[in-house]
Amino acid sequence: MFKSIVLPVAVLGAFASAHADEGQWQPHQLPQLKSELKRIGITIPAEKLADLSKHPMSAIVSLGGCSASFVSPDGLVVTNHHCAYGAIQRNATPEHNYIVNGFLAKTRAEELPGGPNSLVYVTEKVENVTDRVLKGLAPNLSGKERHEQVESRIKALIAECESDKAYRCSVPAFHRGGEYYRIKQLMIRDVRLVYAPADAVGNFGGDIDNYEFPRQAGDFSFLRAYVGKDGRPADPSPDNVPYQSKDFLVVSAEGLKNGDPILLAGYPGRTSRYKLPSEIRFAREVDYPAKVATITADLSVIAAATMGNPGYDVRYASVAKSLNNVLKKTQGLLDGFARKDIAAIKDVQDAEFRNWYKQNMNRPDVGGSKTLLADLDAAIKADMDGAQQEAAWAEATHSDLLKSARTLYRLALERQKPDAQREAGYQERDLSFIKARLTRLEQSFVPSVDQARWQAALNRYAKIPATAHPQGLDALLPKQDAISAMYKSTELGDTAKRLAWIGKDTDAFRKSNDPFIQLAVRLQDTGMALEDRRKEVDGNLERVIPQYMNAVIAWKKSQGKPVYPDANSTLRVTYGTVAPYSPRDGLTKGPFTTVQGIVEKATNKEPFNAPTNLLQAIREKRWGQFKDPVLGTVPVNFLSSADTTGGNSGSAVMNKRGELVGLNFDSTYESITKDWYFDPVITRAIHVDIRYMLWVMKEVDHADNLLKEMTIKYPKR
Repeated sequence: MFKSIVLPVAVLGAFASAHADEGQWQPHQLPQLKSELKRIGITIPAEKLADLSKHPMSAIVSLGGCSASFVSPDGLVVTNHHCAYGAIQRNATPEHNYIVNGFLAKTRAEELPGGPNSLVYVTEKVENVTDRVLKGLAPNLSGKERHEQVESRIKALIAECESDKAYRCSVPAFHRGGEYYRIKQLMIRDVRLVYAPADAVGNFGGDIDNYEFPRQAGDFSFLRAYVGKDGRPADPSPDNVPYQSKDFLVVSAEGLKNGDPILLAGYPGRTSRYKLPSEIRFAREVDYPAKVATITADLSVIAAATMGNPGYDVRYASVAKSLNNVLKKTQGLLDGFARKDIAAIKDVQDAEFRNWYKQNMNRPDVGGSKTLLADLDAAIKADMDGAQQEAAWAEATHSDLLKSARTLYRLALERQKPDAQREAGYQERDLSFIKARLTRLEQSFVPSVDQARWQAALNRYAKIPATAHPQGLDALLPKQDAISAMYKSTELGDTAKRLAWIGKDTDAFRKSNDPFIQLAVRLQDTGMALEDRRKEVDGNLERVIPQYMNAVIAWKKSQGKPVYPDANSTLRVTYGTVAPYSPRDGLTKGPFTTVQGIVEKATNKEPFNAPTNLLQAIREKRWGQFKDPVLGTVPVNFLSSADTTGGNSGSAVMNKRGELVGLNFDSTYESITKDWYFDPVITRAIHVDIRYMLWVMKEVDHADNLLKEMTIKYPKR
């Protein structure tokens, strides 16, 4: 059923010399890796790992941005603390601050609603639909026409798959448009918060330790999936019952040691290992420096606008946490590019391919043309040029209220069309997600803060060279002295009134006196011009890159190596070993940290304000069954050589038998550039050791009900 996948030229040289731990593999590829899995000591048959209906893959789920896994037959889900942060924040108030103090439901009735953005996706089927997406496309279409035809076919494939409304389907591209797979997922939309440790446990070290090692973060939380009494997904209701998961992971408290094999399964977000040297230089010299400057400035505005108001702090806690994470990762990418010239490495590989291509383009299995490489370079240049205008647009429209108004007006415009012809994201299937986003705003919005952020962004926009401004935009934007009045007279800050705009026709928008609605109407044509340009660019990329891939396949097939596509938020499996690393000469880090490190770092001030009861348990050495025989204490975090990226947060880390031994939550700072280039010497993922999680549950938070619910294998004494 599946076609073989071949790695594009931009990473082929790196793959050929890399360790086997590199690769974010589609499950169906794992039988091709039998020898590698056996080499590191994995005992689960590769064929079983490839089967989504069998253990352990049937227990791995997505949260729509993070990864997770079932750990009981009653829909109990374990993931990272930072992945459950939105649900924690949603239920937190200054009086009941679950962010600071943590939360534990001792009974099912005490579990709290995760909110409309809390979803659990269970992948049930993956099928190759490349021919149905690409076959028969006319060669003379413009980029925009081609892109829209592809999108139309994708929407038809999705509609066909979603005949049963319990499912959410998608057709993501692999290899930048070379292949397409249809993913069918059961979408559970009643998800509740069960347990989260205090922020001083789950986020110990905060932004200071983010992407750093050694660290001692208990980054874990529990959710539960609920369905209707018929066992099918249902809207949140007190009548719903826990989802009876087909499978769940056994938790192993037996622990790992240096050199032990691990499997890691989850939904990695995005990698860019197929990018060409010119794209790396654009990121390094233009895109990332601008992103760092923008986020740094935005965080400063949020800090100043929320200062002294605990309620504002709670509302913007999740926003600031997310921005800080992106900022540190982006700065880490820049530092990584400075440390190793990845563009120069790929220059060599790219030159080798281009030389080969010129000599072999007329071979039947290549089917190339004299213009392919020039077309590729031109399409990539157009992509980078467009990205600069899109970044400027984002600055000019950096207001949550304006984004809401634009979403509502666009929805009204799209609803004038038959559902199949509407833009993806505005079809009937998307309405619940739009409502959820518009409702979610009430948890993370304060008018004065939003106003301050937008005014600062408009000042930044004014400093961007005029050549990068979208055509006609400047004349449409409000003057700085008019913005305060806009916030005073708008009604969009009220959730009920904001949601009431859903379903109104376009005339109602055009006649509205609301200043944000009026601005959204004025901006629509300029926004659509940018969108049309993006479709033209994407369509040309989608046309030329599959041709490029075909040439790469011909170049590499004699090597007979299985290779992986870039991460794209679909289910992947990686593997590796527990391993330390040396970030620089004379220094070795890992592979384990212990609870003693918490005591050493504890200052009683954020972000190193460890809870008193946790420190007491450490001082009293109440290790119980969670003491590591080698370390002589409880391990907290550990390193592995597994290949991960954003979206792998919460991914199950399993031992050789497929038992849960940890949760992925971060990477080392030196590893951040692995999104572009995998360096096996220094690339390490950071995981929560399951023994620390269980120890906190037992000795600190007394979550005995959950310990009893899970199936836990304890070490033999």
